[in-house]
Amino acid sequence: MRMLLQFILTAVAFYLVVHYVPPGGYFVKDIWTVFWAAFFFGVVNTLIGPLFKLIALPLTILTFGLFAFVVNWGLFSLTIWITPGLKTTGVPWSGGLTTFVGSIVMMIISTIVANVASRPAQAT
Repeated sequence: MRMLLQFILTAVAFYLVVHYVPPGGYFVKDIWTVFWAAFFFGVVNTLIGPLFKLIALPLTILTFGLFAFVVNWGLFSLTIWITPGLKTTGVPWSGGLTTFVGSIVMMIISTIVANVASRPAQAT
């Protein structure tokens, strides 16, 4: 149940990011594309994310954690690249800046979603 909740909240977050960060910055084929993007985002962060973070650990330590933004940017860009029907438009920002801002917003939202989904249920 928690995985389903986390998936739905990630899909909603992806929908908000691709429609509002920045407006017109992404081309989305249809609503199902957002669900595919949420699925691919979970797969990329589960399978590839730990390896990238381990490889980047020396640079992350050297930059006091700032390189983690670059790692998350790469993972988010990979998600955009492998999701069919989801592309950056380059308007109003370039594709790189659009994915960078999108990755920061998704990183914040994913942290909140993970904390909400991992809380134990309150007994009433």
